Amino acid sequence: MHKLLVSACLLGHPVRYDGKGGGPFDQLTAWQQEGRLVLLCPEVAGGLPTPRPPAEIAGGQGSEVLDGQARVLTVAGEDVSGAFLAGAEQALRLVRQHGIHIAILKSGSPSCGNLLIYDGTFSGTKVSGEGVTAALLRREGLEVFSELELPAAALALARLES
Repeated sequence: MHKLLVSACLLGHPVRYDGKGGGPFDQLTAWQQEGRLVLLCPEVAGGLPTPRPPAEIAGGQGSEVLDGQARVLTVAGEDVSGAFLAGAEQALRLVRQHGIHIAILKSGSPSCGNLLIYDGTFSGTKVSGEGVTAALLRREGLEVFSELELPAAALALARLES
């Protein structure tokens, strides 16, 4: 049985920057009951508190943060790139430990966004791109989905198990 890495907030864990969780999502609940889910909040795993100031990637995408070419900054301008990188590394350790090939991460997040992230101006503007953890997991060869793509994630899992 293949396991999936899932953002802890999607299962209702109050780990988001604003101290809230999300969900419920029937598909995630079903997979959790099957014992498939490995939960992680990369930002908390990287040492950030809950709640915490909003943060966005300034000057690039998650891949540029991984390469040291962009930074993750809070709304007050504090550089929290180190915590985001540490959380991404923790996600990668779990992926390797559990042989995970699929991740379902929180959309829009500077850690977990897989298609869209905020543009770094704290204006609410989203741009195409991915967060730090999503970028690292893609580099590792994972298929990365958001909670908005659960049917596609289910198809990917079915392909993996066929």
